[in-house]
Amino acid sequence: MLYREAGQFKVSYREDQQIFPIRQDRIGFIAILGFFFVVLPFLASEYWLQAILIPVLIFSLAAIGLNILTGYAGQLSLGSAAFMAVGAFGAYNFMLRVDGMPFLVALAIGGLCAAAVGVAFGLPSLRIKGFYLAVATLAAQFFIVWALVKFPWFSNNSSSGVISAQPIEILGFAFDTPVSKYLLTLGIVAVLALAAKNLVRSTTGRAWMAVRDMDVAAEVIGIRPMFAKLSAFAVSSFYCGVAGALYAYAYLGTVEPEGFNLDLSFKILFMIIIGGVGSIMGSFLGAAFIVLLPIFLNVAMHALFAGSMPAGLGSNLELIIFGGLIIFFLIVEPHGLARLWQIGKEKLRLWPFPH
Repeated sequence: MLYREAGQFKVSYREDQQIFPIRQDRIGFIAILGFFFVVLPFLASEYWLQAILIPVLIFSLAAIGLNILTGYAGQLSLGSAAFMAVGAFGAYNFMLRVDGMPFLVALAIGGLCAAAVGVAFGLPSLRIKGFYLAVATLAAQFFIVWALVKFPWFSNNSSSGVISAQPIEILGFAFDTPVSKYLLTLGIVAVLALAAKNLVRSTTGRAWMAVRDMDVAAEVIGIRPMFAKLSAFAVSSFYCGVAGALYAYAYLGTVEPEGFNLDLSFKILFMIIIGGVGSIMGSFLGAAFIVLLPIFLNVAMHALFAGSMPAGLGSNLELIIFGGLIIFFLIVEPHGLARLWQIGKEKLRLWPFPH
């Protein structure tokens, strides 16, 4: 009874095409945004904001990018971290070499650089698919990290290859505290997430899904598979590039190739599998699961076995439990955490009645 759209009439095309057509969704979305923008900065400590919430938001953005490519367009990719690296180094070099370059413009240009590289490495998708395409994108991961290390121009000829990111400043305001960096990251992620949710229900998004379901049938009804696949690679890489620039500037504080290794690509892939393939909300749920669960297990292990267990054994036990929980969740709901949320909403439509 609480979550029911009965009686909510649409009297114009604008109302019918809203991102959140149901009133309860709009109220819930505004309440969640208000909580994260207004309430949470006062409740959370600087450690939580800088070390936990900011990476959760950034990984959510990268997971949205990979979800666009894999979940909506059906193209496998193992090069997400490499595209993040392109965005980070692109933003760094444009801010370094162009006087007065605004941070947000550098962020967007870094994303566009990642989009261009993503299209180049997405060309094999025109001839191959499935695991063969995943291997082709894996080559992007190795090649881009190798190029960033091999050519010192990208790191401003730094001998160590590790460079400090420039301070973030927008319209004269310096974003140098955990609270300000968190709010900036949250604002960018919220805008891009809404844009992605709107994009996947547009003509472009429907073309992606048609190609994902059956590319031959999509071509028969007039959809161009080449444009659909390459546009999916471009948009996905743009999101990953912006996430990479935020990862370097708002979280790490440095720009280094080793920060974008293959482990990060697999971590982002696990986020969309656990959160839900083909779901914007699933990207947030998967990122929160992968980042927060190890911290929760660490706190719980120290609270239960403090001093009575060797540190090495405790760390290994945390990893075993973490892996076991991932397998458990995938067995219980193979479609991810987003599907559990969908089932909960369907039950709310009937509650308190059983049918």
